[in-house]
Amino acid sequence: MSDRNVIEIGILLYPAAQIATALGLTDLFAFAQRIASEQGKPDTPLLRISQWQMQDPGNAPVRVQDSLPGMNTTPAVMILPPSLEEPITPHAAAPYREWLRAQHSEGVTLASVCAGAFLLGETGVLSGRTITTHWLYVEKFAERFADVLLDVDQLIIDADDIITAGGVMAWTDLGLRLVDRYLGASVMIDTAQMLLVDPP
Repeated sequence: MSDRNVIEIGILLYPAAQIATALGLTDLFAFAQRIASEQGKPDTPLLRISQWQMQDPGNAPVRVQDSLPGMNTTPAVMILPPSLEEPITPHAAAPYREWLRAQHSEGVTLASVCAGAFLLGETGVLSGRTITTHWLYVEKFAERFADVLLDVDQLIIDADDIITAGGVMAWTDLGLRLVDRYLGASVMIDTAQMLLVDPP
């Protein structure tokens, strides 16, 4: 395994984050990895899927689930899932703000799904950018982040270092976009066909 390129995709389990999204993305990436192996391309990267959670207040999030434990990698992407409750408050987001900002400054792509955009917004990295989120949250988001442009007609907006996806189920679109980025278009299309979802 040491001669294979390993790409880590992290999923942040912040308070009230939708676990179904974390599990669904983990399964989607596992399907994609299997399809990539079946296509027999020896230089295809291995995807390391990790879930991150803050165990102790005041300490940075740590890996709590890991598909390739023991590997020496850092995430290429950190995904912020939707919330099962109202969007995260500034107070609840505060412990994550600096850590996420540091991840981004070190080259980690930050990605949000639906209300996960509120946690992303709290980092300040969205200032002056155009992003998408669920149409239900347009007014709330605009009130909290007046310096961020919203285009909720877009299902997914990929700005390379920031990716935002609109609705609760848009994690499928985000997942396929990342499969396309790291494993290639043919693997992405085959994964979409296997899961009976439309490619983005």
